Amino acid sequence: MSIPDPRRPYMRPMTGWWRRNPFFIEYMIHEGMALFVAAYAIVLLVGLLRLAQGEAAWNGWLDALRSPLSVAFHVVLLAAIGYHAWTWFRIMPKTMPPVVIGGRRLRPSEITAAGVGAAILASIVLLGVAWGLMR
Repeated sequence: MSIPDPRRPYMRPMTGWWRRNPFFIEYMIHEGMALFVAAYAIVLLVGLLRLAQGEAAWNGWLDALRSPLSVAFHVVLLAAIGYHAWTWFRIMPKTMPPVVIGGRRLRPSEITAAGVGAAILASIVLLGVAWGLMR
């Protein structure tokens, strides 16, 4: 029979300590926005499932997306995913090694601007390709 260890490991009390630091508040909001990204992924997966089930199921899914509640849900998702992406681009330069171009180290704001610019350019190209495929 073993004797229980009287020492207990330290357990940090969960009293909302993170709410006293603006950095942690922003971090928690950023992480919470990832749930909206997951929600939109589920919406897209349901659409893929409906597409595999045939034209009637696909058209029913499209009709559901046209409802006012669905449009409002997508507006909320767009805002949340936009905020999540923005905060990700702001965090990115802090987590990567220094970028040196022409002997000069890029400032975090320049890296963020380059990331946002690349995302916007890629979105425009993809939108153009999708538009071309729909015609």
